[in-house]
Amino acid sequence: MNTTELFLIAMTIILGVPYLIWRLFRTDYWAPLVVVQIITGIVLGPGVLGRIFPDYYATVFAPPVIGALNGIAWWAVMVFVWIAGIELDLREVWRQRRECGTTAALALGAPLATGCLAALAMLAWRDGWIGETATTWQFVLGIGMACAVTALPILILLMEKLGILREPLGQRVLRYASLDDLAIWAVLAVILLDWQRVGHQVAFLAAFAVAASAIRWLMAKIPERDRYPVGLIWLAACGYGADWCGLHFMVGAFLAGAVMERDWFTLDRLDELRHNVLLVIMPIYFLSTGLRTNWQVGGTAVFIAAALLLVASIAGKLAGVGIAGKLLGWARGDALTIGWLLQTKALIMIIFVNVLLDRHIITSETFTALLLMAVVSTMLTVPIVKPRLKRLA
Repeated sequence: MNTTELFLIAMTIILGVPYLIWRLFRTDYWAPLVVVQIITGIVLGPGVLGRIFPDYYATVFAPPVIGALNGIAWWAVMVFVWIAGIELDLREVWRQRRECGTTAALALGAPLATGCLAALAMLAWRDGWIGETATTWQFVLGIGMACAVTALPILILLMEKLGILREPLGQRVLRYASLDDLAIWAVLAVILLDWQRVGHQVAFLAAFAVAASAIRWLMAKIPERDRYPVGLIWLAACGYGADWCGLHFMVGAFLAGAVMERDWFTLDRLDELRHNVLLVIMPIYFLSTGLRTNWQVGGTAVFIAAALLLVASIAGKLAGVGIAGKLLGWARGDALTIGWLLQTKALIMIIFVNVLLDRHIITSETFTALLLMAVVSTMLTVPIVKPRLKRLA
């Protein structure tokens, strides 16, 4: 078979297998389709079926096929992160700055601290977690931030499912998550700061500031139908510039969306675009993420590390939001509900740790442990929050 035929076989598997599992077993309550796609990628990857049936993996997921899939996956996740950047409503956050600032700081700071402690424990326990090019502070801060992440796009999807996205509670959660989302990419830029290429990075940021002013002026002048293609051109250029200067194309993708006003886009059309990206091309990214998991080195240690990181993430997030609720005088039960909603990780955390893996700050064993933590954390959200919402109502 030629590469085209193998690619189409791979696409059939990528789109078909997770959908059948999700639909036939009705997993939506505890495992949304995106989670099923990630788990399917893990099972189809080199660590499970690839080890049992090596000829299958070597044939279907040959290097040319993997290369084609990776290209689609890069663009898919760039568009998704760009939309997440557009979703940031910094003006509303500013109007509610005391509540948002207090909650976002504690919701990010507490799990960041517990995650950093978990990272130090992993380093003291055994070797094999830290990447060959990383310093200790980069590794510890990276793991801490991975434990603190809230996945804004997946959070939006889950709140749509729960029927609270446009309700006051949902809008509060979005404001808190938006601030944390902004902090996540800022911290990632610090972690990736390359002193040998700092001149390039300063040049990129200076050029970006000028170009962002121009693109904002242009976007305000043109009709909405033109804003989408212009925005995608801007996205590709920002991704290239960020990657060229040694940051990462994901940082550029987020910046490309963050400088845009959400009011420039009709909310229904923006939601429709996000849903279409999730349907058409994001499954390739989720499966390619699963294909990168490594079960060959670390064994049981990977699962122990994943459990440690999960406990650190959940305990830190619930504690931080709980303290915020006490300080701000929230209604009874709000803090626990909001804490579990902000615990949603899946997509953004997976993007975050993919960047850390690409830059050799973490190893594939650490990546696998973090991926398992993200999947379990996201699977817990709906089963825990839905009964709480019924009681609060």
